[in-house]
Amino acid sequence: MTRIERFEDIQAWQKARELNKRIYTLTSHGNFSKDFALRDQIRRAAISIMLNIAEGFARRTHKEFAQFLYIAHGSAAEVQSALFIALDQNYITQSEFHELYQDTAETSRLIAGFLKYLEQRIHRN
Repeated sequence: MTRIERFEDIQAWQKARELNKRIYTLTSHGNFSKDFALRDQIRRAAISIMLNIAEGFARRTHKEFAQFLYIAHGSAAEVQSALFIALDQNYITQSEFHELYQDTAETSRLIAGFLKYLEQRIHRN
């Protein structure tokens, strides 16, 4: 595994950043922008992914980092669930749903892979 010196080096964080850009763009237009509760909730969940990866990295212990990655992983599921609501309310198209759902799933897989790595390191010590 490549040495990670800053949270910005973490592939899951990079993917979460891209996801945030897309979520903000999507929620800034049409009826989605007027549904303040859903708009704000999906944005907060997407933000949570990025912020928890960064905060966990800053804790400098594998155990604490893993705890924050679990939170980030949960936030990714929250984004996916909110996407279903957006689809059901016709705020997004099936194509937009599919693309964002897959982007979120990829972010989630990266987080899960990193968690697996950290868990192995924790159990070795």
